[in-house]
Amino acid sequence: MGQYTKHVFVCTYGPWCQRDGDTEAIVKRLKRGVADAGLAGQVRINKGGCLNQCGHGPMVVIYPQDRWYAGVTPDDTDEIVALDLVGDQPVARLLYRAEPGDNKDLSRYPPEWVAEEQTKKGA
Repeated sequence: MGQYTKHVFVCTYGPWCQRDGDTEAIVKRLKRGVADAGLAGQVRINKGGCLNQCGHGPMVVIYPQDRWYAGVTPDDTDEIVALDLVGDQPVARLLYRAEPGDNKDLSRYPPEWVAEEQTKKGA
């Protein structure tokens, strides 16, 4: 057994997940939910780097269960805590199913946002 029964990562890095939703609020509410459920020290919530799933976020990943959630909102966190972190059952409506690897899809963003980010990378 590792240090934690579950380790949760919330993508907070880069421009895209943060444009999709309030990733900081998701982290805060997950941490509060874990504490309220008496799981502090058993479940770890971390801000994560890029998960290479841009365009599907905000993303939340739970290990070792290897559960990926897409389009998560702060309001979804209570359900994630209750069903997954406490009950060890997936939140079916949020499950992200994609082939392993880089599944970035920037087509859902306005072209000017994509151009702005590409300019930043080139600078």
